[in-house]
Amino acid sequence: MNSQTERLLLQGAAGAIEVARDAASLPDGAAPRGVAVIAHPHPLFGGTMDNKVVQTLARAFVQCGWTAVRFNFRGVGATEGTHDEGRGELQDLLSVIKQVAPAGEGAQPLALAGFSFGAFVTSHALATLWPQRTIDRAVLVGTAASRFTVAPVPPDAHLRTLVVHGEHDDTVALSAVMDWARPQILPVTVVPGGGHFFHGQLPLLKNLVVRHLQSAV
Repeated sequence: MNSQTERLLLQGAAGAIEVARDAASLPDGAAPRGVAVIAHPHPLFGGTMDNKVVQTLARAFVQCGWTAVRFNFRGVGATEGTHDEGRGELQDLLSVIKQVAPAGEGAQPLALAGFSFGAFVTSHALATLWPQRTIDRAVLVGTAASRFTVAPVPPDAHLRTLVVHGEHDDTVALSAVMDWARPQILPVTVVPGGGHFFHGQLPLLKNLVVRHLQSAV
């Protein structure tokens, strides 16, 4: 994302996990607000941690004082293993969280974000972790609700969660996301004229995320 991006190899159930970590943008001497872990779109359709939407999410978190951690799912880039339709990818995400933002006494605040397939995986990580620890913020963009079973957002996490979708998304229809969100009474922020990859609208997407991160809960 920039010259200061730190490249790491962590260990997961399927082997090495390739990670990129960007330091928070902070005044001298200030501590990061927490760690944000961001998941990328579908590995079988060219999704990687360097996807432009994923990088936009990372920039929003960095701007708001968070350390941003992106990673490649199994079978992508230098991450070992093979695609596992979301099951193994959830384990990849949980492994990264455990290593970059471990729970327990003195734990840093944790935020989760994901785009498309990554939002689907992130929804299950949020559901898995919520009973064990507070997730400070969650951001789900272009959530792949038409292709996968997206987990409901825990009711107590609704105010901490931003769901963004493009009005004209032709990869995941807005109606599918509304069908997922409606039973939960979970608000969805719709970008007028937006497509799945938010071409020409990434600055707007970033601003929506920044506003969410700066809001009081």
